[in-house]
Amino acid sequence: MNTLKTRIQFIDGLRGFSLAGILLANMLAFQYGLFGQSEPQLFGIHGADLAFHSFLLIVVVGSFMPIFAFMFGFGIIKLAENLQSQELRPKCHLACRFLLLSGIGMLHITFLWEGDILMFYGVLGFCLLMFLNRKPKTLLVWAILLLAGTGMLGLPTTNPSDPMTNMSTLMENYIIQSQDVYANGSYSEIMNFSSNADPFGDEINGMFVLLVLLLAPLVTLPMFLLGMRAARVGTFNDLQSMRRVYFRRAAILIPIGLLLKTYGVLGPQLGAEGWVGIGIGETLGGTLLALGYIYGCALLYTRISHLSLMSRFEAVGRLSQTNYLMQSVICTTIFYGYGLGLFGRASVFHGSSYCTCCLRHSMVAQSIVSKEIP
Repeated sequence: MNTLKTRIQFIDGLRGFSLAGILLANMLAFQYGLFGQSEPQLFGIHGADLAFHSFLLIVVVGSFMPIFAFMFGFGIIKLAENLQSQELRPKCHLACRFLLLSGIGMLHITFLWEGDILMFYGVLGFCLLMFLNRKPKTLLVWAILLLAGTGMLGLPTTNPSDPMTNMSTLMENYIIQSQDVYANGSYSEIMNFSSNADPFGDEINGMFVLLVLLLAPLVTLPMFLLGMRAARVGTFNDLQSMRRVYFRRAAILIPIGLLLKTYGVLGPQLGAEGWVGIGIGETLGGTLLALGYIYGCALLYTRISHLSLMSRFEAVGRLSQTNYLMQSVICTTIFYGYGLGLFGRASVFHGSSYCTCCLRHSMVAQSIVSKEIP
């Protein structure tokens, strides 16, 4: 198999792999709500189900969306290079794509699910245009500085980026109310609740909103930049020759990321809410673990790229945006009142099983279609 074909297949496969993880991570948000997913006790989650919930928080949640961001940055550079080869203006073309992506995200968040990331990616894409022609070293320096900044945000005894640090009665009532609305409400009732219900009230002032708006790009931007740098330096141009590099990076980043996330997730459960650095798993651990997953997948791909599972991931990755939107359609139908109404009623394990089953059938179908349509 030639090197170019292998690289393209790996990139598609990595996108598909990230979407599978995003589905598992978002399953908690679909099943318990954006705020309820971090308060399992309000849904009667305990025992083995609570352990599985913690497992997802450590291994999956917050560690697959950064892979998607990495691939987004990687794709920007590859698309820009292709446009330059055709003597077109990359920045104008990319700006139009970011504007379209923002519009799709706005429709997604308005009419389907409030957990959309496409609009955020579209808006942040305009900031990435400033880095489009930067040298790989510049991209690396900025990424490291931003990673260091996000790591420092997790050092205080409370995580400033987490509005659920001290759950108020208002927030608790909001989560309890959401159980009834999302499980039993009609489409219009659910959309009205997600758009107008206020989980914070007067407790969240303008300064907090501004802080969140500043922190969101700060946490996400490093993976975009690292993806852009990987495309510039050809990190995945020849997978076989880079096997040792992938192994070293994965062997370092995966254990560190898992340790940081384990500390951040299990610490509060063991009564260590006030320990120093309790938020570092969320602000930095997920990103480091995502990088480890990327290099681990690259290493794995040099050995078992011929397996049918890989071709199915590739099929999903080739239509990444469509599959991301389909996740919302399928999962809201499973959990919301206008569908099966399983919101807050199924166990964490069963909810994951439903979504995994849907993903498996989708992967099989798209794999078959991709073989039939060259």
